[in-house]
Amino acid sequence: MNSDEPIFETSTRLPRRTVLKWFAAVAAAAQFPDFANAAPATAAPAVPPAKGYGMDPDLSKFYAPGDFWPLTFTPAQRDTATALADLILPADHLGPAASELKVPAYIDEWISAPYPLQQKDRDVLLPGLQWLEAESQKRFSKSFAALSEAEKRAIADDICWPPDAKPEFKRAAAFFTKFRWLASSAYYGTEAGWKAIGYVGNTPMASFDGPPPEVLAKVGVEQTVK
Repeated sequence: MNSDEPIFETSTRLPRRTVLKWFAAVAAAAQFPDFANAAPATAAPAVPPAKGYGMDPDLSKFYAPGDFWPLTFTPAQRDTATALADLILPADHLGPAASELKVPAYIDEWISAPYPLQQKDRDVLLPGLQWLEAESQKRFSKSFAALSEAEKRAIADDICWPPDAKPEFKRAAAFFTKFRWLASSAYYGTEAGWKAIGYVGNTPMASFDGPPPEVLAKVGVEQTVK
């Protein structure tokens, strides 16, 4: 047989449409049970509808705080969260304090959302804020927001680094880690936060000469592409 000749004559080859129909019929039949030998069917139990959390916000609209879902923080919790956020991200030469950028409002909105991740964080933050208030009263007989900077730091130093936290502070340290992560996410997602870390993304550049030499030296790499 000449290798250039088709294996089947064109006149005997099945139309592609017919072959596809056969494949579809076989695939469909494989999904069904053997009705001829099947036992009499019984009614399937009713399945209750899935419990969801409603519609997502329409991102093309503007919502005031609390418009789409109820917020969580009480005034006392908001004061505690504000004091802690400003302790972690205070006003300095790099940028404003966390409260000026509405970081506590972001955290309140975050833990108020009905989604699984946010609800999980809510279960960490609310007990953590409660612990912080109880610890402040225990040590200094004042609310956390009313403490001096030194007093706030005395508590924060015990929980700011989980590996060094004493056993009785482990859960509080996990709270602090989560709070710090949320506060930083909120802060550095603003224009002021970008400026604080020198982020210049989304800015047109006429040319790019690569990372600065001091950055390359710090991470121990050499630029090889010119």
